[in-house]
Amino acid sequence: MSEVLDNLLYSEEHEWAQQGEGRLIRVGITDHAQHLLGDIVFVEFPEVGSAISAGDSVGSIESVKTVSELYSPVSGTVTKINDALENSPELINDQPYSGGWIFELEIEGEYAGAVSGLLDAAAYRERVGE
Repeated sequence: MSEVLDNLLYSEEHEWAQQGEGRLIRVGITDHAQHLLGDIVFVEFPEVGSAISAGDSVGSIESVKTVSELYSPVSGTVTKINDALENSPELINDQPYSGGWIFELEIEGEYAGAVSGLLDAAAYRERVGE
């Protein structure tokens, strides 16, 4: 059974979003997604400074089994990537909700509006059948 944290919001494509300070949002993939992918060996990040829209493909995650697109759950400007994943992409498998975060972005406008299309934990659990 995959771990789903109550304090996060989730996309249909299995990314999570966590509110940070100010208008920052941290993004990663869910525990469910990393289980489906298997051992992760490489992460292609979005470019810092790039403006992205919710639903955009912003990179990819490569595992020993497959390559999967990485989608942004919200719109904003990429402010930071998790450099630790360049040398240790397996952090996504080990710590999908902490050390395995992938990028941060700054949203325009209010948080509630930016995340209005995302699922809460209960809806995501239902989506993945847990």
